[in-house]
Amino acid sequence: MSFLLSLFKPIAYISLPIILVRQVAVSSSFGRYYARVIVYAGTLMTVASCSVVIAASMSLIGRSTDVNYIVARIFYGIISRALDLHIKIEGEENLETCPTILMANHQSMLDVFVIGRLMPKQTAIMAKKSLQFTPLGPFMSLSGTIFIDRGNSARAFRSIDAAGEKMKSQKTSLWMFPEGTRHMSKEPDMLQLKKGGFHLALNAGIPITPIVTENYWHLYHKGVFGSGTFTVRVLPPISTKGLTVADVGMLSTRVRDQMLAALRDMSLTSSGRDKSSSKDEPRDPSVDKSDSPTGPLEPTASLLSPASMGVSSESLEAVLETKGSSSSIASSAGSSSGRRNMSSSEGGNGTETEEDEGMILVGRPT
Repeated sequence: MSFLLSLFKPIAYISLPIILVRQVAVSSSFGRYYARVIVYAGTLMTVASCSVVIAASMSLIGRSTDVNYIVARIFYGIISRALDLHIKIEGEENLETCPTILMANHQSMLDVFVIGRLMPKQTAIMAKKSLQFTPLGPFMSLSGTIFIDRGNSARAFRSIDAAGEKMKSQKTSLWMFPEGTRHMSKEPDMLQLKKGGFHLALNAGIPITPIVTENYWHLYHKGVFGSGTFTVRVLPPISTKGLTVADVGMLSTRVRDQMLAALRDMSLTSSGRDKSSSKDEPRDPSVDKSDSPTGPLEPTASLLSPASMGVSSESLEAVLETKGSSSSIASSAGSSSGRRNMSSSEGGNGTETEEDEGMILVGRPT
């Protein structure tokens, strides 16, 4: 009897959080939203904790630059099944270019899910050097992270040059969000791009591969966390051969224009598809879907799939997302002090030291 108790006790402890989340999910649309956020952030932190072991193992066999690929796929596999979220990729063949700088638009913490699906092999993270001395430091070091010293302009640019040489010699790509921070709105739009990544691409002679995630406002924003599929388009690589530092402004404008055009095109296509499906869908006036109850034995994805709602979620989401963004795949966050420094540095001598924040793999989620 004592053997059975010792066997089932750990199972009971493990299942308790799942039962609690399930009960919250079926309680209300408000509860379902927070239940999905908890599942997402909790999975991110759990995968982050286990990734140190993966990073150490991969480092021993000389494949440290593949750590992010493996951890990313694990995270995507869990979340896609738990929350019934999926990604359709267009232009996936463009991810084969290596080395390259992968530049993606940044909307929210859901971009970690995008990284989970698209992260190529031999791809590293670029992060500020101070993170090397945090709890995340061991994993980041073992996974081949390129650290940038942003203490001043001179050291920052020396770090960029060294990073470029390391990328060429080790044939390692880099994933970054050049907007520097998240930007989410109902309308498809992007912030201006920071220039740190473009300096790196030009100095190293490495192409830039733009990655555009469609506006997923309909699936995720404050108070709404739904299920479904959204599209990510990988654009053809843009060569930097023959360009000089004087061309940084032109290059950043060109990349942003291409990404914004693709973003708006994808949003129009998605909007047209939604209208077409809603027009063709047969309607039964005798059935009111809003009144249908949520059964307690429905699958996990259905339980956690919220209806459209407008609930204020400033406090809890801020806590959860800050923890989520500091974990593993995404690694470092754009802190509020970082943003203040960025503002002051951009207004100085024209050298944007803190713009390198856009080169961190994942900024703070929204």
